[in-house]
This record gives sequence, structure tokens and C-alpha cells, in this order.
Amino acid sequence: MISSQLITVKTTVNQGKGNIVSDMGGEKVMLSVSKGKYYNLGDIGGEIWDLIADPIPVSDVIEKLMTVYQVEVHVCEEQVLSFLDHLSHEGLIEIHN
Repeated sequence: MISSQLITVKTTVNQGKGNIVSDMGGEKVMLSVSKGKYYNLGDIGGEIWDLIADPIPVSDVIEKLMTVYQVEVHVCEEQVLSFLDHLSHEGLIEIHN
């Protein structure tokens, strides 16, 4: 499912179906069964993936990450939105506006 919807902090997202995710050396890697592609989500990307297991507003994802990492809000917001936008373009997440 490739989406062209705009993701904002008010958007609710969750993991897409049909992906196999595993921990490898402290980072999450994913196999998209439908695309036959592997993705390295990395450390923080893996945390985001875990946070979106169930539908959650992007603002809540940012808030939870801000409690763990010392980063400015606008930087965290920009990075999370960029990461989720990439996942969306790959058809790996569901978007609920």
C-alpha cells in the first residue's frame, strides 16, 4: 500500500501488515514479504517501529522519544516525520488522518 498522504504531528499511524521484524545486534531489521525487500530500521527507527505497533498520534511518538533522548523538539519532530514519510512511501505503515 503506497500512500501519498501527508504525515503531520496530528496524524495517527501504525505498523503495516505483512512485515517480519527481528533484532540484529541491537538494531531492528525488517523484511517486507509483499515487496521482498529488507530494511534496516536502526536503533531509533526500531524504537519508533515498536511505538507504532498500535495506532498512535505522531505527536505521542515524538513526546515519548523526547523523554528518552536529549534533543530539541523541532529536530525530533523533523526526524520522526521524515522517517515515517519514508516508511509510508515504502508502504510499510498505515496512516489515519
